[in-house]
Amino acid sequence: MSALVYASSAEKVWYYVHRVICGAVILFLVLPIVAVIPLSFNSVPFFTYPMSGFSFRWYEEFFVSSRWQGGLQNSIFVAAAATLLSTVLGTLAALGLSRPTFPWRTAVMSIVISPMIVPTVITGVAGYFFYAYLGLVNSYTGLILAHTTIAAPFVVITVSATLVGFDYSLVRAAAGLGAPPVTIFFKIVLPLIFPGMIAGSLFAFATSFDEVVIALFIAGPQQRTLPLVMFSGIREQISPTILATAAVLVLFAIAMLTAVELLRRRSERLRGIQNT
Repeated sequence: MSALVYASSAEKVWYYVHRVICGAVILFLVLPIVAVIPLSFNSVPFFTYPMSGFSFRWYEEFFVSSRWQGGLQNSIFVAAAATLLSTVLGTLAALGLSRPTFPWRTAVMSIVISPMIVPTVITGVAGYFFYAYLGLVNSYTGLILAHTTIAAPFVVITVSATLVGFDYSLVRAAAGLGAPPVTIFFKIVLPLIFPGMIAGSLFAFATSFDEVVIALFIAGPQQRTLPLVMFSGIREQISPTILATAAVLVLFAIAMLTAVELLRRRSERLRGIQNT
């Protein structure tokens, strides 16, 4: 009896210690990001703690200035186009790689996700020489294709995770009943993998939207994205508008992560329904 009480007490102690450790790690990771947000409301044009006053002037500059809004529009356009291409190509790749009969699956998967592993500066240099040979440097087409290269692996991984445990007997049953492949895909496969596709597209959009290294090599003056404008602003002039932009991007990232979590839970519910 005493042994059971001791084990229960030790389990409770470890429960709270584990929570404290996790909280400390989260605080360590999040605190530097949260600390810069109050500075975006500073009334003076430099970084200082404590703040001299409270003002929305830097947010107003972000939403009014043609420089910042031009970068934002470019980022949204490039990220949306790269997300569309990444979702289509990544979903097709995941469907092919998920088949048990696919040859050299591990090797092909390693090549597909290699842009996530290779340092971005290497990808940027390689992309620069490749697209310069094709005449696509300083163009939206080259920048979108380059961002698709680094964004597609996220779609492949999330859709592949959704396809784990996929019941292919549903596909065979539909084919046996005479359904054409297009109908099978849109009526059976797509509804089951749709949460994974949306989650992957959100990761792809965030990857393209926040990317700066590849944009430094491929983008021209007309294709300056928002991260590239921020990078140039840090080099040329330290303005609190950068902090206001960072605060907006943090809120955007929180919204995207929340959406991904909701989609993950929906996917789990769909799996539960399918298994039952």
